[in-house]
Amino acid sequence: MSQGLIHHIELYVSNLKISADFWGWFLEELGYQVHQKWDRGQSWKLGETYIVFVQAEEKYLDVAYHRCRVGLNHLAFHASSRQQVEEMTSKLKDRNVRILYEDKHPFAGGTDHYAVYFEDPDRMKVELVVPSQG
Repeated sequence: MSQGLIHHIELYVSNLKISADFWGWFLEELGYQVHQKWDRGQSWKLGETYIVFVQAEEKYLDVAYHRCRVGLNHLAFHASSRQQVEEMTSKLKDRNVRILYEDKHPFAGGTDHYAVYFEDPDRMKVELVVPSQG
């Protein structure tokens, strides 16, 4: 049953090519596949859920996104294991992606919350977290 599950998420980005390169790599590592592609957007799908990235219009690029303003703070994805979190952390570093709370990694969310936090090209926070055991 899919009632209550997220159908899709649509995010406007400042540079579609840069965001598609960043998100495409990450989402495909998690098992997503390209779903749709058009001149001003692209989406990836896993199961019945898809994530869409759309190029923001030039007239709206004067105000940069900030996760502490009203609106979306971050997206969090399930990891399959602690090993996947560590492998992804290493890959993110290899790609020069900014790791957040690196001094507290992998327990920045608390001792029972094993995760890596990082930023996308527009500085949105992204989290890859191991589901709790309890």
